[in-house]
Amino acid sequence: MKVVIVGAGFAGLRLARKLNNKNGFEVLLIDKFNYHQFQPLFYQVATAALDASNISFPLRKAFHKSRNVRIRVEELKEVRTGEKVIITESETIPYDVLVLALGADTNFFNNQNLITYAFPMKSTVESIQLRHRFIQNFEDAVRTQDPAHRERLLNIVVAGGGPTGVELAGALAEMRRYVLPSDYPEIDFRKMNIYLLEGGERVLAAMDPRSSDTAIGYLKKLGVEVRLRTILKDYDGKNALLGDGSSIPTEMVIWAAGIRGNVPAGIDPSLVVRGNRVKVDEFNRVDGLEHVYVLGDLAAMVSERYPLGHPQVAPAAIQQAEQLYENLKRQVRNQPMKPFEYKDKGSMATVGRNLAVVDVPKPKLHFRGLFAWLIWMGLHLLLILGVKNRLFVFLNWVYSYITYDQSLRLIFKEFYRPKQPVDATKQAQVAGSARPES
Repeated sequence: MKVVIVGAGFAGLRLARKLNNKNGFEVLLIDKFNYHQFQPLFYQVATAALDASNISFPLRKAFHKSRNVRIRVEELKEVRTGEKVIITESETIPYDVLVLALGADTNFFNNQNLITYAFPMKSTVESIQLRHRFIQNFEDAVRTQDPAHRERLLNIVVAGGGPTGVELAGALAEMRRYVLPSDYPEIDFRKMNIYLLEGGERVLAAMDPRSSDTAIGYLKKLGVEVRLRTILKDYDGKNALLGDGSSIPTEMVIWAAGIRGNVPAGIDPSLVVRGNRVKVDEFNRVDGLEHVYVLGDLAAMVSERYPLGHPQVAPAAIQQAEQLYENLKRQVRNQPMKPFEYKDKGSMATVGRNLAVVDVPKPKLHFRGLFAWLIWMGLHLLLILGVKNRLFVFLNWVYSYITYDQSLRLIFKEFYRPKQPVDATKQAQVAGSARPES
């Protein structure tokens, strides 16, 4: 069975690793990057707490001793289900089973200004770009003599009160308190404002209301201004326009308010539902397509318990991949497949040092503070791929905890070698002197 997996996120990589060296399967794993990205810690790359290499794992390294898994680093262009092939940038690839695990990208809701000026954070590259701009703003604030310009440079708006927005706002607030005043003694950081905007009634809406209240308390303790029932309507690069007509002067808006599935060309639009997700049955199989499966954030498995599909989180993606692996083995043995059932093991979010919330559904438990923070760290370390990566992340966390500092506040800029004018006569002389004598 030739299994083509497109996407090396939590779902795609887990399925490929489960199929690794299993008889009866030939696996091709395709991704536009040559590494797996640990998305839950993007915000720590953006705030200089971790290096990008600490949360990235080379795909080929994961399959050094594989007899049946091969890697392609290229982008999917089109799916042709009638011909059972996919079209990439360079080739046409046939399949027996196609697994789409392309994940989701930032949803700007077709607002061109937000697309142009706001900063998303859905990849390692975007996290690094955000970090560079964040630090560059303070370098600019040191030089400017215009108070209004300095205010815009110091103000940061985070749009979206989900786990990403809450964790990012908390990390920025801790940098403002512990790190930045030492780096930039010329700046009065009492004038730096961090705004967290949430259009709903509470932050962390998917968690227990107690966790939402606790998180807001932590954020306010760190000095973050939380604005509920507030939407970011528009942004022109200098002013963030809010839904109530007011505005916030800022040169940094971080957009964490929505995601949309990466649906490839060739998928019937009638199969695409809310959130740009592909509707699948209880086996993660695309409706009407016998040999095409969708996993993770891109899959919308609608049920009575999950009318909008499963939560777009790593545990759901991993569990779907593991269930599909079992079902593919059953197909090889001509046995009936088993339906997927999501086992919710809980949810968590961290706001800062010793400040976190954890919800466990069965038995129903709620943790907060230092104990919840230790749980959050432990589980994230377990999920990171590679012993070296785990070690480096742990050491970085210990160093930051002891010193109240991060050591990765670097701005990397492209280097352009200046072109030297060419003297044609001199060039001819040099070329002639380089000829061997006859």
